[in-house]
Amino acid sequence: MRFSSDPTEQNHIRAYEPGAIHLRDRTLSTNIIISAEKIIEGWAPAPLAEMSIADFSAAIEMRPDIILFGTGAQQVFPDIALLTAIMQQGIAIEVMQTHAACSTFNVLINEHRSAVAALLVD
Repeated sequence: MRFSSDPTEQNHIRAYEPGAIHLRDRTLSTNIIISAEKIIEGWAPAPLAEMSIADFSAAIEMRPDIILFGTGAQQVFPDIALLTAIMQQGIAIEVMQTHAACSTFNVLINEHRSAVAALLVD
């Protein structure tokens, strides 16, 4: 899925397809955590059913207003205890398919909002 691109935005996501996230100047084929300013490649969280707040520590350390969790081709919710633990840090979290998380991330950073996307590439 292609997205419109703002070439001035360093970490703007140009496109997503299963197995690849296309940024302005490169393509990544690993799970990532991304903000407007930073990219953490090779994010290796536990399997969804076993995820804990530790799997999101890098995203939480960025202190965003919201974390967009892209779960791949299907929207799959992690344990409610994990979502609650993240929200107790004062950070909202939205769970959606990765393509939707990429699109939403672009909208939020274009609005200069503090957003981080934790994306499973599939």
